Amino acid sequence: MAFAERREILFLYTVHDANPNGDPLNENHPRYDEDTEQALASDVRIKRTVRDQWVRDGKLVFIDGQAKTLKTRFEELKKLTGKDKGRDVLAACIDTRLFGATFALGNESFSWVGPVQFKWGRSLHAATFEFIQGTAAFAAKEESEQRSFRNEYKVPFALMAVYGIANQYAAQITGADDQDLKDLAVGLWVGTDNLITRSKTEHKSRFYLEIEYKEGFNGKIGSLDEKLVLLSREGRGLDEVLIDVRPLVSALKKHQENIRNVCVIHDPELNLLGGEDLESLGFVKVEMR
Repeated sequence: MAFAERREILFLYTVHDANPNGDPLNENHPRYDEDTEQALASDVRIKRTVRDQWVRDGKLVFIDGQAKTLKTRFEELKKLTGKDKGRDVLAACIDTRLFGATFALGNESFSWVGPVQFKWGRSLHAATFEFIQGTAAFAAKEESEQRSFRNEYKVPFALMAVYGIANQYAAQITGADDQDLKDLAVGLWVGTDNLITRSKTEHKSRFYLEIEYKEGFNGKIGSLDEKLVLLSREGRGLDEVLIDVRPLVSALKKHQENIRNVCVIHDPELNLLGGEDLESLGFVKVEMR
C-alpha cells in the first residue's frame, strides 16, 4: 500500500579531499555557486548514490548505471519480473516508484512524477577548490618517452546539506510505500559511506532527519537545510565545525501538532548546538548499519 503521510528529509554529509559532483562540461571541476562559492551536488548525483546502494543490496532498479538502450533494459526487466507491460515492470522497480520515470516504447508511453524530490545539495559554507596535476601511468603515444599528465580537482573539506520531500499524492500513482522510504534512508546513509571511488573517497554521512506528518496534513516546513546555522568552521576538520540546530527545532515545534514522528540518525562526531532541544521533541533515534 502506498504511503499516506507526507515526509520532509534533511541529510548532511562531509566531503574531504574529494569531488562532491564534477561538471563534465567544465573539466570535471566541482560544481559550485559562483556567487557564494558553495560546493554543489545535483539531485541526479544524490539519486545515483542511492541507486548504487540499492543495486548492492540486490534491489530491483530501472536505471542500473549501465550503458544500454531503453529497449534492452526493458527486456531484461521483463525476464526478471515476469511482467510484460511497462507500467507493471516499472512498478516493480524501487527507483521508479520513488523518483519517477518517463517511458515510451512501442505502443505504450507514460510519465510518472516521482514522490521523492531533492533540492540541489550545497555546502553550508564557502568551499575551497584545488587543482592538482600528476603523471599518468602510461605514455600518451607509443614513441613517447614521457608519461602523460592527468589533471583533477578536489575540495579539501565541505559539509554538504541535502533537502528532500516525499509527496503522498504522487505515491498513489507509483505505488511507493513505507518500506521504500526506509530503503531510501539506507540508500542515502550507507550509499554515501560506500562512495569509494577515486574522486568520491572520504564522503561520510553525518546527520539524517525525517519528518513524518500526520495523515491528511498537506503543508510542510520547507527548505530544512536553510534552518541550520554554521557557527564556526576553521581549518579542514569536522571537529572544528559547530552547527546550530535551534532554528530547526523552533520550526519543528511550530508544526508539532501536525507531526506524527521525527526520525534522526546522528554521527556524534558532528557537533550540534541545540541537539538536546532536538532530543526533547521525542524523536525516534535510529542506528544505521
